[in-house]
Amino acid sequence: MIKRLFLLVALASLVLTACGGQTSSVTPTQRTIYMAAVEPKGTTAAASEPFPGAALPEGGGYILKAPDKDGNWSIETYRFEPNQVIVNQGDVVTLEIVGINGKEHPFSIETYGSSGVIKRGQLTRVTFTADKAGVFKINCGAHLPSMTAELIVLPKN
Repeated sequence: MIKRLFLLVALASLVLTACGGQTSSVTPTQRTIYMAAVEPKGTTAAASEPFPGAALPEGGGYILKAPDKDGNWSIETYRFEPNQVIVNQGDVVTLEIVGINGKEHPFSIETYGSSGVIKRGQLTRVTFTADKAGVFKINCGAHLPSMTAELIVLPKN
């Protein structure tokens, strides 16, 4: 889908240029994106659903807890919500990330060098200029592979 979006932007630019039109440049703006570090959980009884036999990927992002004395088992995962942030190249971006679940989440934004630690009950802010177009990972170092998001920076026209 992202490749399709980039293709559509590039195609529209080529068509306008070929027809003698001018492409409009997007004016950089200040954007604040509100995110959360969350932990969805599910519990069931082994009598109604058997405990899965296959292991989940390692890294702390998925936790599968074996049945307890009553036969109840659970699964949980860590995520960023939303998991895609879309901005324009040149925008000044502030991510405000609130920690809801998990003690802490050390995170980094690929290529941009921005990083920090999200803590439960606290708001973490990171501000940067989205000067490079492309798709960049936002990773929690403690809960991979599931706790990742994408920073999508649309290129200037």
